[in-house]
Amino acid sequence: MKRQDYDMKKRIWELDALRGLCILGMVVVHFIYDLVELYGLVAWEYPPLFTFVKQWGGVLFLLISGISVTLGSHCIRRGLLVFACGLVCTAVTVGMYHFQMAGKSIIIYFGVLHCLGVCMLLWPIFRKLPHWALALLGLCLAIIGLYLLGRPGLPFPYLMPLGLPWSGFSSSDYFPLLPYFGFFLIGCALGRSVYRKKQSLLPKVNANFFLIRFLTLCGKHSLWIYLLHQPLLSGIFYLIMWLQPK
Repeated sequence: MKRQDYDMKKRIWELDALRGLCILGMVVVHFIYDLVELYGLVAWEYPPLFTFVKQWGGVLFLLISGISVTLGSHCIRRGLLVFACGLVCTAVTVGMYHFQMAGKSIIIYFGVLHCLGVCMLLWPIFRKLPHWALALLGLCLAIIGLYLLGRPGLPFPYLMPLGLPWSGFSSSDYFPLLPYFGFFLIGCALGRSVYRKKQSLLPKVNANFFLIRFLTLCGKHSLWIYLLHQPLLSGIFYLIMWLQPK
């Protein structure tokens, strides 16, 4: 979600476009969640596509982020910035709960920005590994994390970022390091191998096509879109509720 530092002329358009597609999918998921669960404005059974995007959109996003971190620099600085933005999201959702604007499940303890920030901060530890070792390690971590999903909760909170939350845990945005750091490392392996030349794999595609340009623009500014979309959605829904007949 953080814009990379490599030269704009050398940006890989398909990575920006895929990142933009991911962030737009996340906005749609949050819009539907707010509409149905948070504000209860409609009663609607989630379609299979919604469930698919909600469960696997984050996987694609972490893969893209892993590729991108191998193309840029200053991952520590970017990681600290993204993690700080995650803490802002935590503070805002805690405020929403304490001011009785939403239930406790709205609180983001370790969401996508926390996860991505930590992944970036951990990358220097693993960056000297060959791409096959990154892929193997990432695959193992992803499998372990997927196994842990749905396991019974623990009586203490300290392992929640790893994918072992406490009993009764719920959150509107939860991206534990297991399995998502595994997907990030797999992305790093792809960056080191598939994108080792740091250039587009689809150079003949017209990147100026209006839809591609829109997606790449969203991808370049995905962090801002993530930070601003929920306040905008909340404002829209509060306006709708205020305009409804009493």
